Amino acid sequence: MTHPETKAQTSDQTGAPASPATEMKTALAGFVTDLSHFKSDIQTQLTKQEERLMMMDRKSASLARPALATSAQADAPHQKAFNAYLRSGDDDALRGLQLDGKAMSTAVAGDGGYLVDPETAANIQSVLTGTASIRAIANVVNVEATSFDVLIDHSDAGTGWATETATSVETGTPTVDRITIPLHELSALPKASQRLLDDSAFDVETWLASKIADKFAASEAAAFVNGDGVDKPTGFLTYNTADNGSEVWGELGHIRSGVDGAFDTANPADAIIDLVYALGADYRANASFVMNSKTAGDVRKLKDADGRFLWADSLADGQPARLMGYPVLTAEDMPDIASWAPAIAFGDFGKGYTVAERPDTRILRDPFSAKPHVLFYATKRVGGDVSDFAAIKLLKFAA
Repeated sequence: MTHPETKAQTSDQTGAPASPATEMKTALAGFVTDLSHFKSDIQTQLTKQEERLMMMDRKSASLARPALATSAQADAPHQKAFNAYLRSGDDDALRGLQLDGKAMSTAVAGDGGYLVDPETAANIQSVLTGTASIRAIANVVNVEATSFDVLIDHSDAGTGWATETATSVETGTPTVDRITIPLHELSALPKASQRLLDDSAFDVETWLASKIADKFAASEAAAFVNGDGVDKPTGFLTYNTADNGSEVWGELGHIRSGVDGAFDTANPADAIIDLVYALGADYRANASFVMNSKTAGDVRKLKDADGRFLWADSLADGQPARLMGYPVLTAEDMPDIASWAPAIAFGDFGKGYTVAERPDTRILRDPFSAKPHVLFYATKRVGGDVSDFAAIKLLKFAA
């Protein structure tokens, strides 16, 4: 674009037109001037943008915002401190460490036990959830107290039909009961040699998590089925039972197989069908069978009147087998088939059984009691009890 003054300079003072070279030099001079102004504007904007970024960096550093890189997790201070405690007993770093979260507000217990780091706790929890235990299908709640209370509504509010002129009458009022589930201390005591702990190539946290999880899983599974409630959870098989339909609150209803200590020879599948439909319709949608491996071996041979197996293996990896369309949990602590044995349970354990636990696990290092080995005393508080007796039915092998 030619400036007005440039036009005025294209002719000399005598009125003669300027030469092409003069016009080109004038045009280039104007272009260079415009480019210089453009460059100056860009530099000014870049300088302002750089100042803004520097201000944001200073604010982020002053607020100590978490790092975006995943490498920060590997160097977490709680993992370093816990690893040092397991290997050498050095607890200086743990004493001054404050872990985030309500359940882990302090790393030091009054008796010298230390809370495990969150990653190790997560590994233990995942193993417990994945094992063949009632925990896998029960209602699991985390509590911060010494017990957990469950409120039970024994009956529904009464209803009635009303007309425009008739006087309304008082209907029934539901009754509410309270079940208290106390928490008990579950412990494990794995040990490792000091030489193994001194080896830096040994992953002590993973080893400890697996040992604790195996011990906890075995103890929990047995208690949730047969625990007597004394310093351990109350198992659902420890309650009295009665013929289905005649049980009262505090008893589990049962179905009889028809033959003492075995399935009925003529119609063995009838007992399974009766057990399913003894459970209320509200509970059947989320119900599961529970039995041990020996009983499962006998049940999977059962056929209906048309010769079709009641048992169906799952086609999807990781999914349980199904009996009459309902999942089967194999719990080895269930009794074998015998006279009057409640070898098969069926129910909605998410409503029928509640597991209450504290989410933290504590570790106490003992290098003195089993030298040259080091003992690790791990404790966790957990409880369990039946929360709805109508949600669980049993199959007893009796005439």
